[in-house]
Amino acid sequence: MRNKKIRLERFLPLLLLMTLLGLGGCTGVPEEGSPEPAPQDAIAIQPEAAPEPVGLADEEPAVTNKQVIYLAGGCFWGIEHLMQSIPGVLDAESGYANGTGEEDANYETVCGGETGFRETVKVEYDADQVSLDALLLAYFYVVDPTLQNQQGADVGTQYQTGVYYTDEASKATVERIAEIERSRSEAFYVEIGPLVNYFPAEDLHQDFLANNPYASCHIPFLEMQMFSRLRIDPGDYQKPAEDVIREMLTPEQYKVTQENGTEYPFDNAYWDQFEKGIYVDIVTGEPLFSSDDKFASSCGWPAFSRPIEEPSIIELADDSYGMERVEVRSRAGNSHLGHVFVEDPESPNGVRYCINSASLRFIPYDEMEAEGYGYLMGLFKTE
Repeated sequence: MRNKKIRLERFLPLLLLMTLLGLGGCTGVPEEGSPEPAPQDAIAIQPEAAPEPVGLADEEPAVTNKQVIYLAGGCFWGIEHLMQSIPGVLDAESGYANGTGEEDANYETVCGGETGFRETVKVEYDADQVSLDALLLAYFYVVDPTLQNQQGADVGTQYQTGVYYTDEASKATVERIAEIERSRSEAFYVEIGPLVNYFPAEDLHQDFLANNPYASCHIPFLEMQMFSRLRIDPGDYQKPAEDVIREMLTPEQYKVTQENGTEYPFDNAYWDQFEKGIYVDIVTGEPLFSSDDKFASSCGWPAFSRPIEEPSIIELADDSYGMERVEVRSRAGNSHLGHVFVEDPESPNGVRYCINSASLRFIPYDEMEAEGYGYLMGLFKTE
């Protein structure tokens, strides 16, 4: 099961505020023409909680490679807004997919739970600006694949998760990402298959969170904001085939990254290194950590206070060896990296990502441009 404990602690102030405002799941849809509810008098907040989508620019660039994917992730308001926040997404539309037929494709009938329709978002994107890998991994970051016919507080067949494709190239990518996600979940109920049918939802449900900034959603608004600012596209760092991985890694690197091994403390490449640069997944090259966030730790392994970008790290519950820990794995390569701990007195923010050197490759700052990481050189202050 995915562990969002560490991640959600960062959102605690917002979640507390939402609780005080009585915000729950994506329920309580207003009728057409009904006035928006006013915020409670005790607390005045700005619509900052539900930011305007930034992925859809006022002046759209020329589209050279338009593609489409259909994502069902519980209430369609949240998935629609999330996708709209990702640069490279051209349009996101709420609708109903893979149900009985057009005559039943309306909110009232679908909510009856007998149509087979899933609340689904049609996502059109420019594949030259954002990869399908990035969209799918963003989707899996915010849904709980272990739940069937439910997301958050919303329960019913219409809230069943699913990813539906319309072409063979998308099918291959969807199945590849689904296999990675399936391997890191104790249960996997996300439907994976072709699109059978799709009908747009009523106008009321289009751009709902942008038009109703005080509405509730099962996806934290801060996560939506986070995806609007990401620079690392996991599609550029796809996991190689098993035989390639085995050939490219040393026995220790393979044991650590592919078999959840642990190297010896104080006897590994980077535990006491503090040179300027970035640390990438040894398997895929995906950027994970910056030297600016590395700190001296008595644990004997490389220690970081945060990743370069939060979604590049996947957190999973780990009860091996009779301990309750949080394992961290790389997003695109699914490499075992190590564990994350909180309330660490040596960490500047109390969080310690304790990472095996064998799972990392260090790219010195002066070599980042030549190695293809020039787009991240802005992480460091110029002297």
